[in-house]
Amino acid sequence: MKGRDGISRAIYVTSRGSRVVVVRVFVKKTQKTPRREIDLALKRAKESSLVAALIRARTRAGLTQNEVARRMKTTQAVVARLESGGSKPSTRTLERYADATGSRLRISFEAEEARR
Repeated sequence: MKGRDGISRAIYVTSRGSRVVVVRVFVKKTQKTPRREIDLALKRAKESSLVAALIRARTRAGLTQNEVARRMKTTQAVVARLESGGSKPSTRTLERYADATGSRLRISFEAEEARR
């Protein structure tokens, strides 16, 4: 895609099913993608995978956001923020979400080269 100020690029990830989530669009003036743009896109992709995992856990349990909120002893707005990526949840919050949806929380680390 070419704009009047340069070449527009979009870095994107597939989130759920056939839905594509655009995580970063930028205009560049050279053919080389700036490293900071790649790092930002990777960060947003990671956040998107957490959001997708939260929504999968809730739908697999057959629960609404309101039902999850009641089980977590919080509000539906808090659950909506978690599922939209609007907040960075603590491990304790993720544990409460997992308990509310009948899921098991698993946090893992992988080697850098495994992500590329």
